[in-house]
Amino acid sequence: MTLLENIKNDYQTFPNNQTYSIYADNVYFKDPMTEFTGVKRYQEMIQFMSTWFKNIDLELHNIYQSDNIIHTQWTLHWTTPLPWKPPISIPGRSEMTFNEQNLIISHIDYWNCSRWDVLKQHFVPNPS
Repeated sequence: MTLLENIKNDYQTFPNNQTYSIYADNVYFKDPMTEFTGVKRYQEMIQFMSTWFKNIDLELHNIYQSDNIIHTQWTLHWTTPLPWKPPISIPGRSEMTFNEQNLIISHIDYWNCSRWDVLKQHFVPNPS
């Protein structure tokens, strides 16, 4: 299975059964909320999400490769376990850079909304 196929499969099963072996041990990860180095930290972040949030769905809209970067466009959905169970939706994209060994050495997520927009979804009903 190619790296691109592995990533596509991981999106379909997220946050379960992720293929952590496609990441370098010292992979750099960054998103609007956190920044760290190491595949172990990445696993812990995914574990935190799967423990805390409910009904997680990572909807993949597009995936393509240019040189040694895999680009994805996605929407991450979940339900926050507050008494009113707000549904959260974050549209975004990722850039995953890989090395000569086909291991991801950098995974950077960009949100198409602000952190404030995500926080507001917890307390303000979505008008749509």
